[in-house]
Amino acid sequence: MMTRRRSLIAFGTSALGAGALAPLALFAQTKTALPVIGWLHFSTPELDGPAFTALKEGLSALGWKEGVHYVMEARWAGGRIERLPALAVELAAKRPAVIVVSPTQPLVAMVKAAPQTAVIQVNASDPVTTGFAASLARPGGMVTGLSNMAGDLTEKYLELLLAAAPRIKRVGFLLDSTNLARATLADAARRSVVRLKVEARFAEAGTPDEIAPALARLAKEEVQGLILVPSPLFGAERQRLVKLGNGYRWPMMSNRAEFVTEGALLSYGIDSAEQFRRAAHYVDRILKGARPGDLPIEQPTRFVLAVNLKTASALGLKLPQSILIQATQVIE
Repeated sequence: MMTRRRSLIAFGTSALGAGALAPLALFAQTKTALPVIGWLHFSTPELDGPAFTALKEGLSALGWKEGVHYVMEARWAGGRIERLPALAVELAAKRPAVIVVSPTQPLVAMVKAAPQTAVIQVNASDPVTTGFAASLARPGGMVTGLSNMAGDLTEKYLELLLAAAPRIKRVGFLLDSTNLARATLADAARRSVVRLKVEARFAEAGTPDEIAPALARLAKEEVQGLILVPSPLFGAERQRLVKLGNGYRWPMMSNRAEFVTEGALLSYGIDSAEQFRRAAHYVDRILKGARPGDLPIEQPTRFVLAVNLKTASALGLKLPQSILIQATQVIE
């Protein structure tokens, strides 16, 4: 399998400068303990290790060397929401100076376990809607970071799926029943259905074991395509989801390019690695004394459209030029 990539996209630069003091000046020649940076992620290192690497690359570019200027404490939930509270407590016991979390469920667990610790969210839902920030411009509390704009993108998914597979008349939506933004995402999906005049069927899964039965219900309702509404559970279970969806011969749309790499037809969403590199700027500022509540929450301004031509061919689809011209990543 070959992957052809066009120019990488990037987020707009915000006011998060590198600060006046370099990490070396702060820590290298002192006798104080190195600051601890915490990491709590819903998925696994095998599936989402590139996000962890991107954060460290961002820190390195700002002059922070692991083991010299900071210590990293990482915890992974393995796609199991029930593991998050204990992992958050375990991480809080390490007394981190700042914690990077992704996506929303780890944020919930971490805020509860360490309410006075600075938390940087990445790829999480709108923190204003979920109650973790007073506003994007001035969060006001201990949480800042980068939002994934999932609610704003959900209406776009059906539009792109129908452009790629125009014969679809009934589409299935799979939602995560544990997602705090579930109602917002479902409302956006329903708006897109009304606007684009197709039938829709909805199913929910809140655990890995509920995924296969949920898709089986959609198959019985004779959906002709599948939209995976953004969810950390679905991201952690993307290999299983793609295998099941392709077994039903559904054109599939998701929010992450990793689904397309696994064999889904399309994805549209933020550049996840770039978000984690941007998160390093928040870590940098907080370790230099900034308050998280004073650091504006960024939203992505550019997005990645990925397509899998091999999957399109297997489904008997010829993707239109309107899709191919926009594509940032093409697997062929």
